[in-house]
Amino acid sequence: MDLGLNGKVALVLGAGGGLGTAIATTLAREGMRVALGDIDPAAVEHTAAAIAAAGGTALALPWDLADLSVVEARFAAIEAALGPVDVLVNNTGGPPPTPAGGQSPELWARSFQQMVLSVIAITDRALPGMRARKWGRIVTSTSSGVVAPIPNLGISNALRLSLVGWSKTLAREVARDGITANIVLPGRIATDRIKFLDEQKAKREGRTVEEVSTESTGSIPVGRYGEPQEYADVVAFLASARASYLTGSVIRVDGGLIASI
Repeated sequence: MDLGLNGKVALVLGAGGGLGTAIATTLAREGMRVALGDIDPAAVEHTAAAIAAAGGTALALPWDLADLSVVEARFAAIEAALGPVDVLVNNTGGPPPTPAGGQSPELWARSFQQMVLSVIAITDRALPGMRARKWGRIVTSTSSGVVAPIPNLGISNALRLSLVGWSKTLAREVARDGITANIVLPGRIATDRIKFLDEQKAKREGRTVEEVSTESTGSIPVGRYGEPQEYADVVAFLASARASYLTGSVIRVDGGLIASI
């Protein structure tokens, strides 16, 4: 299937590993020129080098999403090297595992800046060009916690849910401009983040990581963690010309994990 992405430009945030790397690599294989943002310079350079080695075009950008002052400079660099952004994939790191209660206002504020305000500011910077060209895709990766809150991820559950309301509202505002805005939420995908969360749970409960992992996969109808590539393929479709009538939606890539309709 031709996704209609060849020659277009994507910006993928959190592209230094895990889901972000899989998404960026997949979009590059579709012929997109890909800008990669990540707080870890070595990691994002590694992703860019791998894309280039496979024949793709990638621009690595060290990017602390909590620093809103760099947004304009990063977009100027992307536009100079690759062209204006057609597809924006908002993918941020998660906060530390915590209960919902008893967290400092400073932690809430810092997490809100990194996970929510950054996404809004970066999207606002990309939108005028998309509107002028009458084409754009905004895909925001969140968490299954926005549907079924995950224990001990109080900050993540709360802040990621705010992005769902924002994206749904935005989708209605930009639909007539040929722009779609969708949320994608992963279940338990085999990334370093999931490994870390399993390790933290095992430590809290005095169990082995293997026990925690076995219990977790047992709750997933397909009986395993998802692969990053499986998630990236869904994002690539949402970013495509083929998905022009799909907007304002929340797409689950969870192996059937979330029990609710």
